[in-house]
Amino acid sequence: QVQLVESGGGLVQPGGSLRLSCATSGSILSFYAMGWYRQAPGKQRELVAAITRGGSTNYADSVKGRFTISRDNAKNTVYLQMNSLKPEDTAVYYCNAVATVGIGATYDYWGEGSQVTVSS
Repeated sequence: QVQLVESGGGLVQPGGSLRLSCATSGSILSFYAMGWYRQAPGKQRELVAAITRGGSTNYADSVKGRFTISRDNAKNTVYLQMNSLKPEDTAVYYCNAVATVGIGATYDYWGEGSQVTVSS
């Protein structure tokens, strides 16, 4: 059973920084892609950033230039460095891992979520 364990959330003032970590129970290279999603109250869950096994990354327009996704293969951990945080970044952030389970078939694993609150 794959487990994703998130850490690093908390309360930060506008303009501040936080780094989220997502540690996996297996090799992160076994996943097709890993990423971070977020869900604010009353809103749908949205993709924030993702990184593929090959190292390609993509970001939501709202976080480009402020957030950076990275990974440490040796530690089986994916990170989300969040800089210049804004109140609208407040949300529960979820780690996601996409595994290939067959030809053209994938399965999503999710962490339990980490609260990020940006407020003065």
